[in-house]
Amino acid sequence: MQLENLRNIGIIAHIDAGKTTTTERILYYTGLTHKMGETHEGSSVMDFLSYEKERGITVASAATTCIWKGKTINIIDTPGHVDFTAEVERSLRILDGVVVIFCSKGGVEPQSETVWRQADKYRVPRIAYINKMDAVGADFFKVTGQIKNRLGANPLVITLPATEDDDFLGVIDLIKMKYYTFGGKLGNEVVEMEIPESHLAEAESWRNAMIESLAENDEQLLEMYFNNETIPQEMLIEALRVNTVKGQIVPVLCGSSYRNIGVQLLLDAIIGYLPSPLDGRPATASIPEGEEMVEIIPDAGQPFAALIFKIVSDRHVGKLAFARIYSGTVKAGSYVINSSKNKKERIGRLVKMHANHREEITEVSAGDIVAFIGLKDVSTGDTICEEGYNILLESIVFPEPVIQIAIEPKTQNDQSKLGEALGKLAAEDPTFKVMYNQETGQTLISGMGELHLEIVAERLAKEFMVDFNIGQPQVAYKETISKDAEQVTRYVKQTGGKGQYAHIVLRLEPGEEGFEFVNKIVGGAIPREYIPAVESGVKQALQEGILKGYPVVNVKATLLDGSFHEVDSSEMAFRTAAMIATKECLKKAGPKLLEPVMKLEITSPEEFTGNIISNISNMRGRLESMEMENNTQIIRSCVPLVELFGYSTTLRSLTQGRAGFSMQFSHYEEGVIAS
Repeated sequence: MQLENLRNIGIIAHIDAGKTTTTERILYYTGLTHKMGETHEGSSVMDFLSYEKERGITVASAATTCIWKGKTINIIDTPGHVDFTAEVERSLRILDGVVVIFCSKGGVEPQSETVWRQADKYRVPRIAYINKMDAVGADFFKVTGQIKNRLGANPLVITLPATEDDDFLGVIDLIKMKYYTFGGKLGNEVVEMEIPESHLAEAESWRNAMIESLAENDEQLLEMYFNNETIPQEMLIEALRVNTVKGQIVPVLCGSSYRNIGVQLLLDAIIGYLPSPLDGRPATASIPEGEEMVEIIPDAGQPFAALIFKIVSDRHVGKLAFARIYSGTVKAGSYVINSSKNKKERIGRLVKMHANHREEITEVSAGDIVAFIGLKDVSTGDTICEEGYNILLESIVFPEPVIQIAIEPKTQNDQSKLGEALGKLAAEDPTFKVMYNQETGQTLISGMGELHLEIVAERLAKEFMVDFNIGQPQVAYKETISKDAEQVTRYVKQTGGKGQYAHIVLRLEPGEEGFEFVNKIVGGAIPREYIPAVESGVKQALQEGILKGYPVVNVKATLLDGSFHEVDSSEMAFRTAAMIATKECLKKAGPKLLEPVMKLEITSPEEFTGNIISNISNMRGRLESMEMENNTQIIRSCVPLVELFGYSTTLRSLTQGRAGFSMQFSHYEEGVIAS
């Protein structure tokens, strides 16, 4: 397959904007399926997991491949719920372009902003598709304005909705200046006609605006526009493509996927404007243990390199490792190197995924998205490459979990099953963590929200057949320090034989985000080989703070001085001394508790505004902004997570069930110690 004929794209959006419904139409119109699945009926191809069917939402990203007008499109459908933001993060890391779907009524919602920022982070070119144009209160131009003002993007309208008496009938293409209707039972009879007289003036006005915007970056186009020359369609399409790939514009289309209107034009835009692996930003990689960066050329003839972006445990084949191939070719049965772990692995089988169906293939090459079967020790973010070509592709950074619960097996038999199941789930999901609290003897599981942990519990029971009890959700607090502290520690232990000796002077001070270790030892007061043991001891001690045993963050540790004994000093002695010194420093350094704070957005009829604001204040929340949209009050605030458990019930009772809300993690800030 020619790489210029390949598109690796994702579908991202706020929850309930119509991602899966749109993907189902794409699969139908490209001939991959012969029946349209519906999310509300639990019959969609992409939402194939039982808990997705029950809830009518996407929980895990699903991949598939289809062909449109001779071009191959690899599609990843992602979740919209904030609890599953990691699925969007890992998909965007390996995609060349995305379609961002907006609801024509809801517009730019909080999770729309989150996924847009994620796409900005990886500099992924995108197309905006304003869906649900048939809904009451649909407003195409309001949403386009929000994309510009709220997201800081440069939206370029390339299709217009054609409505009559508030009824959405078809789509006007501003490039071809044609009007399209989508007839037949399933919208597969696309009829091209002249633009109705009633819409012609508006279409010409928006077309001129489109050309003006494109001409800003194209002198030839600008000259033709000012001379009133006829601009060929091919020239407009090329200008649109170039500007979209560079990220300078976002083409905006409209449609109603549920009513089967406009999806074919969206497919045309995907192959027309989104980049192939050759057009996108080239991947870069580092050489292990070196500063040198190399550019990875997407070419089947180059050495093989791929990034693992997702791990799935499958009861039939074991571990499925999803990967994006950045260069080279690999065959089933080949040996490769996991350069992230410096281990040799054998690829047993290669499969192309179509949601939950696997298609066995013999080889894959640059540009492909594929699943490997048979890799033993791989994790999300690992680089695998051919022997002798050791490189590390940029990994994926995931947000930290904010909520945790205790879990315990019901019987002795469930004990080992639970441990194994939790290990598999943690390998699949980097935002799901398992910890063992030594003091209480409890196993704690952490996730991104209540729904996230609810899904985990459901999977443990149904997939892994484990019987267990779970506690009430707890907030994942952190601790930090507020002032500098120094500690001199001598660790001396004399036993019958060789003793233990370590002497260090350690200073802890408030630092930037995360942890920083500085070595100020001069003149060999402590031999170089013991320094990593000191750093390891400090890190280990910071895992449990002295207030409530939560991890300590935002700390700078400096090793100032110390001494050693020729015979009795060892790595273990210096690690132990560092742990003791760190604990003593923490006591003197003004320890503080940090709690997760959530961004809360509430949409409510205006008459309940007073009750809602008063309640936010009672929850130690801060009001950020308020605005009116279509007789609906939108209230944005920041509220500590601990106050938001069960908030849906509270909001329902405050507003007679007429308000809705969404929340997402914002930051950690100084909090109060819960008793």
